[in-house]
This record gives sequence, structure tokens and C-alpha cells, in this order.
Amino acid sequence: MDLSAINPLVLLASLMVAATPILLAAIGELVVEKAGVLNLGVEGMMITGAICGFAIAVETGSPFLGFICAAIGAALLSLIFAFLTQFLLSNQVATGLALTLFGLGLSSLLGQSYVGIKPPATDKLHLPVLSDLPVLGPVLFSHDLMVYVSLAIVAGVWALLKYTRLGLVLRAVGENHDAAHALGYKVIRIRIAAIAFGGACAGLGGAYLSLVRVPQWTEGMTAGAGWIALAIVVFASWKPWRVLLGAYLFGGVTVLQLNLQAAGMAIPVEYLSMSPYLITILVLVIMSSGKGRAALNAPAALGRVFHASS
Repeated sequence: MDLSAINPLVLLASLMVAATPILLAAIGELVVEKAGVLNLGVEGMMITGAICGFAIAVETGSPFLGFICAAIGAALLSLIFAFLTQFLLSNQVATGLALTLFGLGLSSLLGQSYVGIKPPATDKLHLPVLSDLPVLGPVLFSHDLMVYVSLAIVAGVWALLKYTRLGLVLRAVGENHDAAHALGYKVIRIRIAAIAFGGACAGLGGAYLSLVRVPQWTEGMTAGAGWIALAIVVFASWKPWRVLLGAYLFGGVTVLQLNLQAAGMAIPVEYLSMSPYLITILVLVIMSSGKGRAALNAPAALGRVFHASS
């Protein structure tokens, strides 16, 4: 095994790219869960965003339009979940799983004619002075715009939840929707807006996979990224900056594993492939316990059905 083949600067720069899709999906899901809704359809929304963004970018030649349409497409898909859970009062866990299956099937259908096609390149930003710094330049300041957009979204969500009235209302709905309703807040509208935001973020994450991370369309290319995003939200205790840390840690593990394989270390890829599902099972077991939820500081009304007449 030749560890000298691993360039630490390239490793760190690759870490940020690998973490961005999961970070986008996770920060969107955090907002959804802060509003008291458990949407397990992140994987379906990500893969829908991946094909929507890829198709539009290929047809128009504009990755920017691809990202916009990916966010819109996944948000529209999330509104199906919102309608079923907020108006028809369906079970959130079952509906989220159905949304994932639907998204995987829909993306497979839409992507049949895009297999083997290369999308237009997404340009990297060159920041004067910063990009030319010896070590920090290539690691932190030589990425595409979406890397910095993801960081801006994390900062914006943190500021919104901590310092704004809207964030206070969102958290109140997630903690006690009956009390929030009694105070005159539109619980269903707030939750629908949160669900749509979460869908848009998941769509951006999916598009980042198909346009930047792995610039091609492959059926099922999210490969459990949505489930990992769900797990990161729980283990981050619903705190935005911890979500950022969790996403970057997982991105680091992914990149390091690939580099170690390239250096000659025999690490079965199956271990990494099965990890999202093992983590998700563990999360669901913890979430099913009231004590486990309290210990993790989960929103008190998470997953509970709200009806205005109750």
C-alpha cells in the first residue's frame, strides 16, 4: 500500500464536494423536522432532483437552470407528501417511504434517454487573492458556487431558527402544534412551506450529484444519500452547525475510503454501501422510543398528526 499517493490537499478539497449533496438534503430535512414533520422521502426527492437538473442542464446547456429546475421538481414532489400528510392525515412514515419508491421509479422512467450523456460543465469560482493562497486556496476557495450556497443555507437556517420571529413560530409548531394553533398560527401552512423548502434543498443535493459530483445520469445514483441525510439530522440533535459537521465527516469517510482503495488497501465497498441502511435502522429504533427522542432533543410534535378541530 502506497499512502504517498494520497494528496492531503486534494483529499480535503474532495471532502467538501462529496459532503455538499448530503449537506443540502440534511439541512432541508432539519427545517422540515423542526416544523414537526418526519419526511422519510428525502431519497426520492434527491433522485428526482438529480434527473430534473440533469435533463434541463443537458437540454439547455445551462447548469444554473438545471439546479433551479431540480429544486422546483423536488419541491413539487414534496408537495404530494404535504397534501397526503397535512390534508388527508396519512401516516408520515409510510407516506415518506412511498415517496421514496415513487421518486426512484419516476426518475428511472424520465432518465432512460439520458444514460451515457455528459452534462455541461459547472464552472468553478475563482476568487481573487483567496483562490491563489498556498494551502487554503485550493482547499476552501476553488469550488463551484453550490458548495458556498450550501454553506450559506446552513448559516441562514441557523440565523432564522435562532434570531427571527419566523424561526420561533416554526419551532413552536414543531414543539406543540395545538398550542401554536390556539395562538392563531397557521400550522398546516407553516408545515407545507417547510416541506417544500426541504424538498427544494433535497433537489439541489440530487442535482449536485448528477451535475458535479458524478457528472452523469445513472439510475439509483443517490445510493442511500437521502437516508444518510436523515440520520445526520437526528445525530446532530437538530442543530444546523452539527449537521454541517456530520455531513463533512461522512464526506471525509467517503473520500478517504476511495483514496485508500486507490492506494492499494483492500476495503470492501459493500461495507460503505450498507452503512446508510444500518444507520437508518438505528435512527428509527431510537426515534420509536420516547426516552430516546427526549435524549436527542427531538421536536416534541415530530411525526404527530395535526387536525385543526382536535
